[in-house]
Amino acid sequence: MTEPSMYHSQGYNCAEALIKSYNEEHNTDIPISLGSGMGTGMAVGSLCGAVNAAAMIIGYVKGRESNQDINVARAYSRELMKNIRENFDSEICLELKQNGISCEEIIDHSYDALKELLSR
Repeated sequence: MTEPSMYHSQGYNCAEALIKSYNEEHNTDIPISLGSGMGTGMAVGSLCGAVNAAAMIIGYVKGRESNQDINVARAYSRELMKNIRENFDSEICLELKQNGISCEEIIDHSYDALKELLSR
């Protein structure tokens, strides 16, 4: 399995790299293009693309198909955000960079947190 930061170093943005790694490891076919607009914090330094892609993958795996279903994906996303905030004090791309957090660090951490959450 290739770490998502390796894909990032090959030119994929942080969200695309996370999706590509997840597809590779889990034999899924989530379109990588879904992450194309998420990189660099939605292109304006907002929500980190890696965190955003991890939440999107949670929706893919745990999401509901009907408004009649219980939305368990929301609880998983909340846990993801809690993990990111506890480890980095922010999920905002610009703040992460200002705090010296590298893209590679947040990308790999987000992916590891995602895998841990989904293994429950």
